[in-house]
Amino acid sequence: MTYALAAAGTGGHIYPAIAVGDALRQAGVDRSRILFVGGSRLAATAVPAAGFDYLEVEIRGLRRSMSLDNLSLPSMVWRASKKIESEFTQRRIRVAIGFGGYISVPTAWAARRIGAKYFVHEQNAVPGVANRLVSRRAVTSFIAFPEAAGVLRRAELVGNPLRPALAAYNRDRLRPAALEHYGLDGSRPILGVLGGSLGAKVLNEVTGRVADAHDAGEISIIHLTGHAHLDSVSEIASSSAQEWKVFAFEDNMERFYAASDVVLSRAGALTVSELAATGTPAVMVPYAAGAAGHQAANAAHLAQAGGAELVPEDQIDQVPVLLQQLIADSERRNNMAKAAASMGRPDAAHVIARSLIEAAGEA
Repeated sequence: MTYALAAAGTGGHIYPAIAVGDALRQAGVDRSRILFVGGSRLAATAVPAAGFDYLEVEIRGLRRSMSLDNLSLPSMVWRASKKIESEFTQRRIRVAIGFGGYISVPTAWAARRIGAKYFVHEQNAVPGVANRLVSRRAVTSFIAFPEAAGVLRRAELVGNPLRPALAAYNRDRLRPAALEHYGLDGSRPILGVLGGSLGAKVLNEVTGRVADAHDAGEISIIHLTGHAHLDSVSEIASSSAQEWKVFAFEDNMERFYAASDVVLSRAGALTVSELAATGTPAVMVPYAAGAAGHQAANAAHLAQAGGAELVPEDQIDQVPVLLQQLIADSERRNNMAKAAASMGRPDAAHVIARSLIEAAGEA
């Protein structure tokens, strides 16, 4: 009997699924009994790199603009579901879980046709269309934010599954090695800037204004720019009066959070959950063009608890002054860190894994 996990699209769907796969392994499920299902993008490389079997299917999401491509979507979903069903039958799948996005629908259909139990995990405060559809017949809809409970059926609040290193995060233990990794001595406050895997141009630009708002050498900056913005930000950083370390990406985010005294970020679901799990104070600027205001809703959850400051993108001029105040006020940052940590749910992956094992009758 094999467990199936469906995730495709962005890292916000894929990395929580991998975290649950790791939790299943830690609970004693052999790696050969865990199958991932997804498309040809990030999951096709990230999942095999994590050591799991991967079934790639041809599938994509609905185009938001009027497009003739949408006419072919129903037949594509049907073909994907038949391919998944065939693999599920061969592997004797009895429990499956979808992590949102376009892969969830054909996976749910395939699970239903073979009589497998189907679960949902929703990363955002505002559930996506696919999860709203398939949750109607799901055994349980695991949610990361309480706001989603009013939308998805049979909701259970568990948080977002995080990579093991973040779930077991200990800042004091990690900080010395993190500072050494980034080439910092920790003698001045450190601002971490995080725009997600693709980077965020608006955050990259405002970071220069944050640097200019401080006296020379007053702060250090660790800046994760995204690959597309690495060169442009590196050029600006090289002429800054601040100690400004620029990287395209960080594979071990626990190092980033351990080194950062305060973070400037977007408000993707995983970022919000990581800030809470690591107890990191933050200034969040939600992506204004995000679908259905997902990021603003995610950010509000942490901001209301006192763990973060929320700045709408059209008011980004507030960011340099706000960060200047936070960097100068260590007591305020400490209070924000405690508030953020109080909202963390680092055991989400293990909670979900236990539920899947129980559903399979192996508990």
